[in-house]
Amino acid sequence: MKFPEGFLWGTATAAHQVEGGNINSDYWMIEHLPVTPFVDRSGDACDQYHRYREDFAMLSGMGFNTYRFSIEWARVEPEPGEFSNAAIEHYRRVLAACHEARMAPMATLHHFSSPRWVAARGGFENRETAKLFARYCERIGRELGDLIAYACTINELNSVPHLQHSAVMPGDDAILQLPWRVEAARRYGIGPEGFSMFPFAALSTTAPVVIEAHRMAVQALASGRGRFPIGMTVAMQEIEAGPGGEEYAARVARESEDIFLEAARGDGFIGVQTYTRRRFGQSGPLPPPAGARLTQMGYEYRPEALEATIRRAASIARTPVIVTENGIATDDEAERRDFIRKALDCVGRCIADGIDVRGYYYWSAMDNFEWALGYAPKFGIVAVDRATQRRMVKASGEWLGRVARANSPEIEA
Repeated sequence: MKFPEGFLWGTATAAHQVEGGNINSDYWMIEHLPVTPFVDRSGDACDQYHRYREDFAMLSGMGFNTYRFSIEWARVEPEPGEFSNAAIEHYRRVLAACHEARMAPMATLHHFSSPRWVAARGGFENRETAKLFARYCERIGRELGDLIAYACTINELNSVPHLQHSAVMPGDDAILQLPWRVEAARRYGIGPEGFSMFPFAALSTTAPVVIEAHRMAVQALASGRGRFPIGMTVAMQEIEAGPGGEEYAARVARESEDIFLEAARGDGFIGVQTYTRRRFGQSGPLPPPAGARLTQMGYEYRPEALEATIRRAASIARTPVIVTENGIATDDEAERRDFIRKALDCVGRCIADGIDVRGYYYWSAMDNFEWALGYAPKFGIVAVDRATQRRMVKASGEWLGRVARANSPEIEA
């Protein structure tokens, strides 16, 4: 089984999770509160801000032809309207280095973290943020667009309904009372309704803002230098109804995925990000089936979910599909290879059925800062010794690199 010529084989990361020292971001601030929900602080992370060249050489040498990473808004615009030429030049060097390593750079303009001042203005609960985000995207397109091969506007812009419908986050009223949100707002001299960080935001106000921000960002990026496909990425799960849960599951699919997939029509691609499935009963989410195999994240081992989400995304968005994230948190390398191989079989079946799937990015390139869960979950195909920052390619990474070079998953472990 060969994948189409020019298929994108890549890995992915986010700036805050790997760069280190992202001190102007809302996440850095929340990590350092005495009432933080984070079990670790990001700190130096993987120090990719300084080590990007060696990382690119490593990933390219493994066999990948593309790399997805984010350009950090908090570095580029640390204060409102104050753009850092030094940060822009840094990302110019990063993009150029990616090309020099023979990998096409896919740049994500917002991967969860925002400048502190954006959060203190209500984040994506405030409609003005759409304009602010578009202004930042316009600057990136004007300065760096000629070096971008693919662009994602907002990572998982459906994360708020995705998290609330999965019961990972509470409802709007409870979100306003979260201790860390109350404390962060107090430090800015505002009420908790005035402080918001994505994706831990209010469901009732966020969806229209992020959709508007995406549309404005597409126009802003397209007005700049270079011509490249632009899309959004959507967190998708295989949504399954348990006994009596058909109506509830349909409502979840509509509110947490469909309205965003519909907003992607006309874009250059839709980014599908899938890790598991979610089952729903008559009154809410159901736990994994009894005896189900679980990952380090606590959710069901379900590589087959990717086929369902690709087909759903393609049918609703009606645009080419790129799997911008798919992976597993585990310390078992055989389990990781098994997961990836089954996921790639899903991609292959979709392609065989005529669905325009143009790439697969494994999450993640290396073990990194997994947001509130810290450094415990191991998604990476590269291990990182955080004391020395030494990189060590895992067996799954060596295998996936051979798959990428062969453009075929039919490679023995």
